[in-house]
Amino acid sequence: MADDTNARRQRLARERLDQAARAAWLYYIAARTQDEIAAQLHVSRQTAQRLVARAVAEKLIKFRFDHPLGSCLAKAERLSERYRLAHCEVVPTASGDDGSLPGLAIAAAQYLETWLAQPAPLVIGFSTGRTLRAVAAEISPLDAPQHKLFSLCGTLGYDGRAMAADPVMRIAERTGAQCFPMTLPLATSTVEEKALAERQRAYQTLQALHQEARCLFLGVGHIGWRAPLHQSGFITDAELAALMEAGAIGEIAGCVFDERGTRVTTPLAARITALWAGSSQGAIRVGIAAGAEKLPALRAALASGLLNGLITDEATATGLMDTRSALDRRSEAGRR
Repeated sequence: MADDTNARRQRLARERLDQAARAAWLYYIAARTQDEIAAQLHVSRQTAQRLVARAVAEKLIKFRFDHPLGSCLAKAERLSERYRLAHCEVVPTASGDDGSLPGLAIAAAQYLETWLAQPAPLVIGFSTGRTLRAVAAEISPLDAPQHKLFSLCGTLGYDGRAMAADPVMRIAERTGAQCFPMTLPLATSTVEEKALAERQRAYQTLQALHQEARCLFLGVGHIGWRAPLHQSGFITDAELAALMEAGAIGEIAGCVFDERGTRVTTPLAARITALWAGSSQGAIRVGIAAGAEKLPALRAALASGLLNGLITDEATATGLMDTRSALDRRSEAGRR
């Protein structure tokens, strides 16, 4: 008797599973509505819902995400796990004069808008550069007067000439947020000039905001003969050569670091007025950058924890998942 009961239960279980499989096939493959499935299987709409749900629970359904973003999402997940990132987004790699810059700018602007949409007052910091200016151009008009936006670095040359527009001012114009720019040269002519600037109340306000910041949006530059700092006229040939000799591979907001993510000490570094992103430990520090030339800087910043957030493109993400050491890569390059 017990054997007959068990056999009957097993048969009923198989039949229910077969019915769930039919419902799932009709729903996911034949694209039938739940009402149509109910009519075809002669069950109620609620029963049709339960059958589809059971097919999913029994893992009869396997999904394939057939879209270019699928690869980007997978890479973002892997990068997040590898570098323990608070935020990571990967956009498709694009060709053309601007490359992936438009995609990076849109992704970063959308992420920034999620912060600006929060009702509680927040402090958000920005570096400068071409990428951050592109982000500023993508920001939608908002009404966010409760937030404070500040610059981590100045956009003036030695002589006071403006080298580039400050992204934070553009973003503040679009959002109505309170704006705190750094109206100083990126690097002063002397150490004494920097000390004088640091004693100013406006600079001390920026330092206080830096400690309160919840999120920093940061461009990442490489150090080399086509480095943005050099091309923009912020540093001289001699200063760039000294940085390279000292082991500098990247910069964030004009602050230069080596392959360990440590700030490089040179006479120029002693005159940089910018705020060091790494000292804002309570903030999500999101690097927004892409390109093969930036890979060494990004690896160093991510591995050291200087950056704990990233918005990049797929090609750069692939390069960042390379598990070889910097020494291995240099050795391989030397053999070519």
